[in-house]
Amino acid sequence: MESGQAKILDCTIRDGGLVNNWDFSIDFVRDLYRSLNEAGVDYMEIGYKNSPKLLKGQDAGPWRFLDESFLRDVIPQKGNTKLSALVDIGRVDENDILPRSESMLDLIRVACYIKDVDKALELVAKFHNLGYETSLNIMALSHVMEHDLIDAFEEINKSPVDIVYIVDSYGSLNHRDIKYLVSKFQRMLPDKTLGIHAHNNLQLAFSNTLVAYERGVQFLDASVFGMGRAAGNCNTELLVSHLKNPKYDVRPILDVIEKRMIPLREQVEWGYIIPYMLTGVFNEHPRIAMALRASEDKDKYVEFYDKLTSPETAMASKGGD
Repeated sequence: MESGQAKILDCTIRDGGLVNNWDFSIDFVRDLYRSLNEAGVDYMEIGYKNSPKLLKGQDAGPWRFLDESFLRDVIPQKGNTKLSALVDIGRVDENDILPRSESMLDLIRVACYIKDVDKALELVAKFHNLGYETSLNIMALSHVMEHDLIDAFEEINKSPVDIVYIVDSYGSLNHRDIKYLVSKFQRMLPDKTLGIHAHNNLQLAFSNTLVAYERGVQFLDASVFGMGRAAGNCNTELLVSHLKNPKYDVRPILDVIEKRMIPLREQVEWGYIIPYMLTGVFNEHPRIAMALRASEDKDKYVEFYDKLTSPETAMASKGGD
């Protein structure tokens, strides 16, 4: 399969940080950047650009609240791999964002739920005016009503946003869903580049990403060894190996997996595990499965299944995300 215009965006530090409270050492992140750069990966999402003033959890590692001077110390010599950061609505102080000409960052991605698309696009416009590449990541698409999505598309088309992401937040989408969404996004957003962010609850993250790519989606999110919240993401090493582009080389990624990810995986948990599978099956936020895995009952799968399928749980889940 020819890779065409594919861009791999590795979000190990940002999404993987949801697993270990962004407790990565500077050496870990340097090693990861070096390996991604040598592997030809196009972007590395090095964390969140949220503000500690607006968000609880200030005990998190520095990748939760990226600081420009800190970033310059971490990566004194940038290679060809660009740097990305994600911001959340209501958690970013716009005054913390330097013009791109003064920043280590190249791409700023704005994540939001469908109800906040207007606020997200306001941020996108500001970041665009500062010179950044921008993306809009509408989360929990599997819970979005059709008419709300169509309304959002109208606003997105007026926006300068560069990339619009299809985000499978709950890892509940299959190939048919991906084909349907890609077709709809392409039809409704003809001038926008598309991206995909897939979770691996049903072990479909890699194949769903390929299905999207084969239909013209260019930005492919992934993480090394699949490290990401709960069931994790599409694996960077799989994409690098599979896309037939001579610029990609999996060997440096295997090196960082061997030296960094294997020891880390012995300390913290992520990936395909039955409770995460079940939240994917039932299109539920993984937080309930994450709470189970942190308890003494972490392997009581049948009890968890019965809880998810009880009428009380079904009613509660209709309350949103």
